[in-house]
Amino acid sequence: MPQSVIFITGATSGFGAATARLFARQGWKVVATGRRQQRLEALRDECPEGSVLPLQMDVTDRQSIVDTVASLPPEFSPVKCLFNNAGLALGAKSMPDIRLEDWRTMAETNIMGLVHTTQEMLPQLKKAGRGASIINVGSVAGRFAYPGGNFYGASKAFVHHFSYELRCDLAGSDIRVTNFSPGMAKTEFTEVRTYGDKQANEDFYEGLKPILPEDVADIIWFIANIPAHLNINSLELMPLIQVPAIPKIVRD
Repeated sequence: MPQSVIFITGATSGFGAATARLFARQGWKVVATGRRQQRLEALRDECPEGSVLPLQMDVTDRQSIVDTVASLPPEFSPVKCLFNNAGLALGAKSMPDIRLEDWRTMAETNIMGLVHTTQEMLPQLKKAGRGASIINVGSVAGRFAYPGGNFYGASKAFVHHFSYELRCDLAGSDIRVTNFSPGMAKTEFTEVRTYGDKQANEDFYEGLKPILPEDVADIIWFIANIPAHLNINSLELMPLIQVPAIPKIVRD
């Protein structure tokens, strides 16, 4: 029986890298994609030999996605699970003090990158057949607004609703669709959001016990391996120290 294959976007760090490691250890083939080739190759080298295929891909470039999917060799095809993990937040200022170029980058990454990758991967998933899965990374920010969340939260609300719409479009097929919405997690998220400020990333999580990438990898493994007749529509995860937002009251 051929090995199952997972295709991961944003596999150079955080959730993507941790998920690649876990699936490779558990006997799956892993197509690890991202922009930083050196990190992808390092990931390949730390996993069981032959289990990880590192492919440089930029989700903001549709042709890059098309070329990457077309290049998959027979031993890494068909893909049984698509993990749409690539995404980012840029900036945390409230309107109108925002940078429109940041919003454009988030739109191209969090929205169109996910859409284009899904579109190109559907033939692979249909070929894989029963038990195939699409797992989209949303965020609790898509449901709970906060100052400075603006376009990032809106982009993740798109991911949530698109996942449900995709589920409708694929009804009657063998492909499952899940929206996975994590809360506060310690990755490079805040470093990216603050334009490369590593200290800001460390300070943000100081004294807290946030979600870790390995926690997410365990959950992605569970979602991808539940019985083929089941679908997890949406899964929201927060660390115990984080609670759903209380509406803000502005007093005179």
